Amino acid sequence: MPIRIPDSLPATQILESENIFVMTEFRAMHQDIRPLRVLLLNLMPTKIATETQILRKLSNTPLQIEVELLHMATHESRNVSEQHLETFYRTFDQVRNERFDGMIITGAPVELLDFEQVDYWDELKQVMEWSKTNVHSVLHICWGAQAGIYYHYGINKHELDHKVSGVFRHWVVKPSSPWVRGFDDLFMAPHSRYTEVLATDIQNHPLLEIIAASPEAGVYLAKSDDSRHFFVFGHPEYDPDTLKREYVRDVDKGIDPDVPANYFPDDDPTREPLSTWRAHAQLLYTNWLNYYVYQTTPYDLSQGVV
Repeated sequence: MPIRIPDSLPATQILESENIFVMTEFRAMHQDIRPLRVLLLNLMPTKIATETQILRKLSNTPLQIEVELLHMATHESRNVSEQHLETFYRTFDQVRNERFDGMIITGAPVELLDFEQVDYWDELKQVMEWSKTNVHSVLHICWGAQAGIYYHYGINKHELDHKVSGVFRHWVVKPSSPWVRGFDDLFMAPHSRYTEVLATDIQNHPLLEIIAASPEAGVYLAKSDDSRHFFVFGHPEYDPDTLKREYVRDVDKGIDPDVPANYFPDDDPTREPLSTWRAHAQLLYTNWLNYYVYQTTPYDLSQGVV
């Protein structure tokens, strides 16, 4: 999937070095096709790392995607320069009159706060309400998934006794779902969180269904029955060393964290971890884009997205 992003975005050089097809703005302008418009709402403090991870996953089908980056205007970002935000990101006020084929809402390190305590919660609610009429399909990730399923369906999160951190085995609960087409029955996926959404709460909601879950890490994939909202309660976009960097960070803070499960060879943090989830992570994004965005979105977005 050629992804159309600004030529000077830091992710561009990284992705090109990985042999990922990044289309120049000039070339995209001269192709006689309509690209899918995808809005990436990046709530992570490490914006450059996160935008690179997500863009990497949007890169492996024949579709052309035009990605717009969005940040919360009501939140002060401390881990990325103001110049980066001004150059590459837009605010909700700048996109509220536009329509998009898809939107991705990332996680955020605020899960121990009540939703209403998050400083940009009111703005995020505006975005999620706006998405009902201006976005065809929304993919929510980790805390973004918890926030989305709470706002749209009233299902709250619950604090865990200890952080779930590691790479866990998952089973496909609904193999007939196109979202997991091509998945193995058993697959691996990373999690890194202090809270969870209960499987029983999702199962008891008439408009939701569970697609994949883990006996250790809980629900991994869920979606609405109208295929407008998709919820990923883990981090399939993580790089091989992301959990390691989080672990080292917490050790340096004196938190004494558990070693991420099923991650380091022989559970030895001095050894380099290997990715065991990359292929399924790619399928997850590719299937969402193909079956729930490209195949069903209207060609003329001005006619509406519902």
